Amino acid sequence: MPITLEFTIEPEGTAKKVRIDDLVIAGWTGRNVEALEKHIEELEELGVPRPSSVPCFYRVGAENFSSAEDLQFLGTTSSGEVEFVLIGTDVGMLVGVGSDHTDREVETYSVPVSKQMCLKPVSKSVWRYADVVNHFDDLLLRSWATENGEKNLYQDGGVTAMRPPEELIGLYLPGETALPAGMAMYCGTLAAIGGIRPADRFDVEIEDPKLGRKISYGYNVSALPIVT
Repeated sequence: MPITLEFTIEPEGTAKKVRIDDLVIAGWTGRNVEALEKHIEELEELGVPRPSSVPCFYRVGAENFSSAEDLQFLGTTSSGEVEFVLIGTDVGMLVGVGSDHTDREVETYSVPVSKQMCLKPVSKSVWRYADVVNHFDDLLLRSWATENGEKNLYQDGGVTAMRPPEELIGLYLPGETALPAGMAMYCGTLAAIGGIRPADRFDVEIEDPKLGRKISYGYNVSALPIVT
């Protein structure tokens, strides 16, 4: 089902309501073959099968798109990962930061189902893609996992670890270089420092060092009991 979220376009602070009809998770998007292999291997350690081809594009219910700060997930085997998020609108493409929160236990037997099981957190603040397109490769991504009350750096690296936005869009929508209005896409992640693991809270950030600005967003993880 479609969902409407309100974003704040920075730096002007313009509020923009966006209806999302299609939510796409791009996986295995690594630009660097060595880094991509490292991420595949760390998931293999959790029992996740190696993909038959890369990248992959998973469809997720649009209603899973959420900018809330207190989220519920079934059980204690899910975890987040920082990603830049592209959002197609009638005023041009926007870019924010989000987390492809995924159930790691389910992921061992079905990656598509594991993606569908979890809400997909996204920042309320976004930038106009047109403002960063000429220096997009300068952008940086980071995440932190709060474990037992301690906030630890979880991921840290540049967007150059992933394929460029236009390339990903073109692979999913041949001939296109921008998402149509109503579509959002998560665009891949970085290797986790210390391995993939659950946490009580995940914080994610995208930094634009050229323009001297950041978008930060975090969400608390509440585990729902599994009743058998």
